Amino acid sequence: MKVLVINPGATSTKVALFEDKMKKIQENIAHTVEELEKYKTIIEQLEIREQAVLEFLKRNNISLEELDAIAARGGILPPVESGTYIVDEYMVDYLMNRTRVQHASNLAAVIAYELSKKASKPIPVFITDPVSVDEMIPEARLSGIRDIERKSLSHILNMRIVGMRIAEELGKHFEETNMVIAHLGSGISVAPFERGKMIDVNNANDEGPFSVERTGELPVGDVVKFAYSGKYTKDELKKMFVGKGGLVAYLGTNDLREAFKMAESDPSALEVIEAMAYQIAQEIGAMCVALKGKVDAIVLTGGMAHSERFVNMIKSYVYKFAPIFVVPGEMEMEALAYGALRVLTGEEKPKVWREQQ
Repeated sequence: MKVLVINPGATSTKVALFEDKMKKIQENIAHTVEELEKYKTIIEQLEIREQAVLEFLKRNNISLEELDAIAARGGILPPVESGTYIVDEYMVDYLMNRTRVQHASNLAAVIAYELSKKASKPIPVFITDPVSVDEMIPEARLSGIRDIERKSLSHILNMRIVGMRIAEELGKHFEETNMVIAHLGSGISVAPFERGKMIDVNNANDEGPFSVERTGELPVGDVVKFAYSGKYTKDELKKMFVGKGGLVAYLGTNDLREAFKMAESDPSALEVIEAMAYQIAQEIGAMCVALKGKVDAIVLTGGMAHSERFVNMIKSYVYKFAPIFVVPGEMEMEALAYGALRVLTGEEKPKVWREQQ
């Protein structure tokens, strides 16, 4: 079975062709700043992004008619359960006209749906595990103040596929396991998965450990002082917390490899790296508690998991909690393709999304 996968990012569009579980071709199509600056909103980029995918198909002699499905990255929908969803006119209308967050991922399902209409045969279109998956238990939602509810926004697309892979290594279905999975990228998500459900997670923009460029959780009193100091605009504060925080704030780099080079001659740089590992380990420990200590595996994934030295720092704190598995990098394209394949083979029943009124 052939599945076309579409995954738009801020300045590029990843496109791949899978034949069953084998990735045959993948391209990362770059879009220049000058090209994107012509458009006031993300959704206005639809035509050039779709054209880029069509050119990918033409370059690689792929016809729409030979596809069995198109798998798109999930956009910013309201909170949903994990799983694979059918893309239809209702979802497309929401992503184009009513989504509350402008993000390149909103384009994926729309592009895929438009491509399917160009084919001379029906081609099913799916999304899998959008960023807004919310399966948090009630006690995880309360923040401590009535008007603020904790939100479930995470790197679930990569975390679930990695969890499935580790479950397979353990000889089990993902739904038969309890795992704590930590995605270690420019943002950090640490989540407990109970029988396949993500029952809690730190919001990578607001909570949890600091990362290479995000502050994570901060002392509220000091944040209030910053906000009312008159020194910063709202946008400047947001950028300070997400983009200029973490390693960037302390060391001026968002590259962990560069930070380790700095640490060779600067002990304070090593201290910052160790602090980040310490905070990640703390979050992993907290999520083990969410599973009441019944943990089959702790999984470290994402870009920073490529660093054996950094991984070992984290392991030194949590090695007694559960067996630790490391899956460096991300498997987003595989996650999207495999989600579609599970539906095509009857392994999984697709879900239908409808906006709650």
